[in-house]
Amino acid sequence: MSYDAIYPGREWLDTDGNKIQSHGGSIIEVDGVFYLYGENKEKTLGGRDGIWHYGVRMYSSKDLINWKSEGIIIRPSDDPDDPMYTHNKMDRPHILYNGKTGKYVMWMKFMEVHGGIKGQHMGIAVSDKITGPYEFKHFLRLFEMESGDFDLVKDEEGKAYIIFEHCHTEMICADLTDDYLGITGKYSSHFGIKLPPYTREAPGFFTHEGKKYIITSGTTGYFPNPSEAAEITDMHGEWKVLGDPCENDVNANSFHAQFSSIFKVPAKKNLYIALGDRWLTDIPDTPLPEVPLIYEALCCGEHRDNDHGGVKRLRELSSESTVNATYVWLPLVFEDGKPVIRWYDSWKTDDFE
Repeated sequence: MSYDAIYPGREWLDTDGNKIQSHGGSIIEVDGVFYLYGENKEKTLGGRDGIWHYGVRMYSSKDLINWKSEGIIIRPSDDPDDPMYTHNKMDRPHILYNGKTGKYVMWMKFMEVHGGIKGQHMGIAVSDKITGPYEFKHFLRLFEMESGDFDLVKDEEGKAYIIFEHCHTEMICADLTDDYLGITGKYSSHFGIKLPPYTREAPGFFTHEGKKYIITSGTTGYFPNPSEAAEITDMHGEWKVLGDPCENDVNANSFHAQFSSIFKVPAKKNLYIALGDRWLTDIPDTPLPEVPLIYEALCCGEHRDNDHGGVKRLRELSSESTVNATYVWLPLVFEDGKPVIRWYDSWKTDDFE
């Protein structure tokens, strides 16, 4: 299969004609080749069989449009005692290369683990090659917190951080050890809003002209909601909120998606890709004034349908299959010093400076 552009929200096939399965995805560039990796949802059939993931899949590309499958880089297991057991709720893998050890280090979020491990943990795996295979090393509990969506950050000197959601409480930035396999103990707290759907999650970190930025979503599970951008003056310092970067997003739901990471396009001065997932492909349009009411009803235990419509239907959608989820990749540019994301039915990097 071959494409001439990126088509947000449409089915996306790899070069063999198979549906791309790399959700909660990120891109890393190695030796001039782009590698996309993420959750493999090919067997996640809406809870009918209990399979949450089927390992992590990776794809390679030279143009960011056509993707060749590199296979499953950390394999799933049908053994309940294996960390990669398919019923364990593993999400959002992120990979950093460690120049000191020569290892590629993958962190994964685990919301639920069979075999006696309680609470939400990070799982860590390593490989000598970007394409794997990755060997699972250990689980890690972060500061005895329930750790949720996250991003890994590496600065120009090789110092690394994790930014993660302390579930339904705050966003945490913590220093990683030199080998990227653990945390040093130093951390800071940001965006302390202890109420879904306003607590921030799904952090995507990026830099522009020496400044640091992050885009996050609210906490509504697979239901899309408004994004929020912030400028970071220092990793452990002030995080200044800039507002919703999505322009003309009439339904206030990030164009029916949730962004998982932001990738700087090489050789482009002012172009990034906001990688998003449309987890629920048949979610109804929601008029802007009703969004907060529906989200609060969803998150705060309101079981009745209401005059604003959709709560009952949205709850029903939450149990549907994510095997059919699509991707919403959109260009992010800077205008007047702020990140802006606009909708395009199709686009390619050559369209931008």
